[in-house]
Amino acid sequence: MSPPGSGIRTGVTLPRTGDDPPVTIPSGPAREAAERELSKPMYHENDPSLLQRALNRFWGWVDDLFGAASGAAPGGVIGLVVIVLAVVAVAAAFWWRLGTPHRTPTTSAALFDDRPRSAAEHRTAAETHAAQGHWTQALQERMRAIVRSLEERALLDPRPGRTADEAAAEAARPLPGHEDRLHAAALEFDDVTYGGRTATEAAYHRLADLDRDLEHTKPLLTTTPDAPASASWGAIR
Repeated sequence: MSPPGSGIRTGVTLPRTGDDPPVTIPSGPAREAAERELSKPMYHENDPSLLQRALNRFWGWVDDLFGAASGAAPGGVIGLVVIVLAVVAVAAAFWWRLGTPHRTPTTSAALFDDRPRSAAEHRTAAETHAAQGHWTQALQERMRAIVRSLEERALLDPRPGRTADEAAAEAARPLPGHEDRLHAAALEFDDVTYGGRTATEAAYHRLADLDRDLEHTKPLLTTTPDAPASASWGAIR
């Protein structure tokens, strides 16, 4: 041991007691050390996936939205549910009646395409589609057969660009007994052609029955001041 006053320090370190001040680390290095430690994979093995976190946020947003809406709606949550169901019912009714929306209105499109065909040809095409279960195409061709047949019988004037609704309204004048069925057939045609709906077998057979009935129906002749009744419709088969 060095004598007192020799100026030589010993290497003995005294143990710390509970009264010693704690060792402090600056906040910056401490935060960085904590972030490095918490970034280790062992701390994130049970974390939800990115998709799960997104879903949790979405459902949280929906819950907040419904909570706010139920507070504003009369009757609270029950009143909100009734309102939502009513809106859904109205939307479903419009969808069923109007069909799939289209970008451009097509309700005034022509009944026939650019290639003229006889009523017999349209009937043959209709029966071919029906045999294959293609009821939409079969119904369309049967409606065209009906109108073409009326043109061939001179009950309708051949006119390019005629629509199914126009044909039904014009044909109802010489065939008043079938007015309702003609308009119903035109509506069926419009629904499947322009409304995006699918025809049924029953709908096709209704048009086929109408086609056969019209073939055997005697038209109601009208007279003009200058022509006898027998000549007012031309050559009627």
